[in-house]
Amino acid sequence: MKTVQIEKLSHFINGEKVEGKSGRYGDVNNPSLGVKIAEVPLASAEEVGEVVELAKKGFEVWSKISVARRMEVLHKFRALLVENTDKLARLTGKENGKTIDDAKGEISRAIESVDFALGAPHLLKGDHSVNVGGEINSYSMHKPLGVVTCIAPFNFPIMVPVAMSTMAVAVGNAMILKPSEKVPLSALLISELWTEAGLPAGVWNVVNGDKEAVDALLEHKDVKAVSFVGSTPVAEAIYEKGTKHHKRVQAFGGGKNSMIIMPDADIETTVNSFIGAAFGGTSQRCMAISTAIPVGEKTADAFVAALKEKIKELKVGTFDDESADFGALISAESKVNVLGAIEKAIEEGAVVAADGRNPEVAHEDGFYLGATLLDHVTTDMKIYKEEVFGPARIVVRVNTLEEAIDLINEHEFGNGVTIFTDSGSAARTFTENIEVGMVGVNVPIPIPVGYHNFGGWKRSTFGEGQMFGPDTVRFFTKRKTVSERWFDTSYNESKTDFSFPSS
Repeated sequence: MKTVQIEKLSHFINGEKVEGKSGRYGDVNNPSLGVKIAEVPLASAEEVGEVVELAKKGFEVWSKISVARRMEVLHKFRALLVENTDKLARLTGKENGKTIDDAKGEISRAIESVDFALGAPHLLKGDHSVNVGGEINSYSMHKPLGVVTCIAPFNFPIMVPVAMSTMAVAVGNAMILKPSEKVPLSALLISELWTEAGLPAGVWNVVNGDKEAVDALLEHKDVKAVSFVGSTPVAEAIYEKGTKHHKRVQAFGGGKNSMIIMPDADIETTVNSFIGAAFGGTSQRCMAISTAIPVGEKTADAFVAALKEKIKELKVGTFDDESADFGALISAESKVNVLGAIEKAIEEGAVVAADGRNPEVAHEDGFYLGATLLDHVTTDMKIYKEEVFGPARIVVRVNTLEEAIDLINEHEFGNGVTIFTDSGSAARTFTENIEVGMVGVNVPIPIPVGYHNFGGWKRSTFGEGQMFGPDTVRFFTKRKTVSERWFDTSYNESKTDFSFPSS
């Protein structure tokens, strides 16, 4: 692989950039060009322990600051995200490979989660009851947990870390972010924006690393909660290890998201929706549509024929190519894995309707694949069972809506699903009977807005609580309930009462 001038990166700890001590580094690539652009330090368990101690001190300060003052910092942070959108988008494209437009889209969703966190003063309000019995008043409050951590994926270097962490900070916790070692540049820039917004030292920290750092965070007694986004096998491992060490854990895994196409759906509208939802972001989205399920052979033939023509128009290019529909995969390894999935599917009997294995690109060293569509896929094929994180999408043909629903419900994943139809009856049958966490009707990617909860079912999510929405407050706080009574000066308790308290 060609190399350019290599930047030596750092961690962000206690309000400043800190060089790594472990002596271990990972490579950061520009996927568009296929070149190494930086080296990121991989923290040791000892380094993680040092960061936790500093975060505890940051928590002591931040948790005692008024909610109003915290909101001032969040308002400034939001303004800085808006002001630096172009810079963030370009940096994201450089290290992730996604197009600038796609990067700006994820930044807008990140800002949406900050908007929701600005409602923390209302969301933190507890309950209050007067004279519940014996002149006793009862009230409850939300208290921050302490030091919490977010372990973020490579595919959304801005949106996921911000969405996972902003409410945690807003309610008074100290945060340790462990970004994907493939995309550390965005996390470091976010850190600078938090500092510029006025967040006290130690409240926001970035520890770069691999499994050693993750294990140290999961095992440390003073890390109270863990939020994770990644693949299902890793999500399950994070959940099991985190809960073993008595932590609150939410771990979001992968998906095999389907689009059901009913015979009454408008084919052109459906195809356009599928194209963007299936291949946008080079299909490296946990909510990407991976499986088209047309109902009836006539519907399937029309859908596939129209889709093949649309795929021919797609352009793959560098992150800063304004004419590109999507960019490169994150790594050479990812490209090999997607090619392997395609070849295995063909071996098992899938029919290649559109072949993107050799796209025309300006930079041949980049990690590029074009859009590939495999038709006549069956449920016993590996490509149907497993998530493919790249632009290889499949068509599974069924005869009825009920058959489609059964297929989806029997799958181990339950992240997202959608139906395209003009029938209210079909839509209602679908939404009531589908066993999936996020459901769309004529909406290609049913990701909820920032003030609704985000999360899948079955093996797409482990643990309690969801990302975005009101669940973020519940996950990152603990409830305290107070019962109080004030005696007047003439009060005199006449006897000791050993009965269980009641009204």
